[in-house]
Amino acid sequence: MSKERARRRAARQAELDRQRAVAARRAARRRRTHGVLRRLAPRLPDRRTGRLRRLTRSQRSGITVVAMATPTLVWLLVDDLALRVVLSLVLLLALPVLVALTLDRRT
Repeated sequence: MSKERARRRAARQAELDRQRAVAARRAARRRRTHGVLRRLAPRLPDRRTGRLRRLTRSQRSGITVVAMATPTLVWLLVDDLALRVVLSLVLLLALPVLVALTLDRRT
């Protein structure tokens, strides 16, 4: 009885070893193929330059949200058209200054 169990266990172990070897060969082939494709695929140059490149995605998103929400609030809350235009222009001119002051990384 124990010889029979040992024989079945050896057969199961041999089958597991065979499956592991097949999986290892597939994984190695996948890695090689991926490496070849990465070498062959052209890389696009990184065209982001200047100050915005140094900001994180969340910082850029925050700048965009503030830049869109503030004039919207001005146009919703202020009644006089001339004052709306003036405040929108002031916000447009002040936004780069505020971004530089609040997110400056040199300090």
